[in-house]
Amino acid sequence: MRDLTIGKNEAGQRMDKYLKKYFPEAGSGFLYKMLRKKNILLNEKKADGKEMLKQGDCIRLYLAEETIEKFRGTQKTPAVSRKKTPGVKLDVIYEDEHVAMVNKPAGMLSQKAKPSDQSLVEYFQRYLLDTGAISEQELETFHPAPCNRLDRNTSGLVLCGKSLAGLQALSEALKLRTMKKYYLALVLGKVDQPGHQKAWLCKDTKTNQVKVSTRQMPGSSPIETAWEPVWSNGQETLLKVELITGKSHQIRCHLASLGYPLAGDPKYGNARWNAGLKQEYGLKRQFLHAWQVEFPQMSGALETLSGKCFTAPLPKELERITEGERKKGKS
Repeated sequence: MRDLTIGKNEAGQRMDKYLKKYFPEAGSGFLYKMLRKKNILLNEKKADGKEMLKQGDCIRLYLAEETIEKFRGTQKTPAVSRKKTPGVKLDVIYEDEHVAMVNKPAGMLSQKAKPSDQSLVEYFQRYLLDTGAISEQELETFHPAPCNRLDRNTSGLVLCGKSLAGLQALSEALKLRTMKKYYLALVLGKVDQPGHQKAWLCKDTKTNQVKVSTRQMPGSSPIETAWEPVWSNGQETLLKVELITGKSHQIRCHLASLGYPLAGDPKYGNARWNAGLKQEYGLKRQFLHAWQVEFPQMSGALETLSGKCFTAPLPKELERITEGERKKGKS
């Protein structure tokens, strides 16, 4: 016998949907049979699976442990646990009941590229375990996660859903472009006026590179980027970039296509300039940092974010480059 207590993140869904998540290797026929035979009860009463679960409900499984383990499959234990996942100190900029904002360092994956990887997803879930915000049982059927992704070597703000309501609300807000997202980027070339451009982006999956076109091409996606100079030394410019659409490599490729490649960018950058910055400062990544997020009036799970602005300061290695390069030439 096993009791499953429904938490806030499992509440609001049908019982049969929850059971299918808990028993990924079990067919629907088996689950409904167990419900009919009263081998699975809800609050000690017979259920048909159509019931909407509420926080505090108890699902009782009158099943042998061998049967439970068989139909749990790879989900017998959560993918993230204190034993399996290393604890990494996360720089949490903001946190409430539903959401958290993490200042991701360069070098950390936003999500796994291969099964053996550890990424912000796993580190964030381990953080929630350590702080008591979620239990290992809850992780079996609900997975808190980042809602936006940054390239491995881009640092800065990542928005994460802690609760189901927070995850859904953040994902919807990102889809609707409700919030404004600003990046800091050091580029080659003098930019002395703000700019705003729409274009089309085509991805080459073989090379994992993208190309920008001013007209629509087969398989292309629309992109929109805005920017304004923070300072320029005459040869280089620090830009504040607004990411209006959020496509892979968008800022890096879009600015490079306009003649303003990012410092340290191995795919779209200027090799000679990059080599000089590496020699002088040890720069081994693109100078791109997810700096700021501004929220308009929000409601529901995001109500506490209404009208607020959150900032992730530049990492020390980028701050050092900013200070050094700004002094060169005429500002």
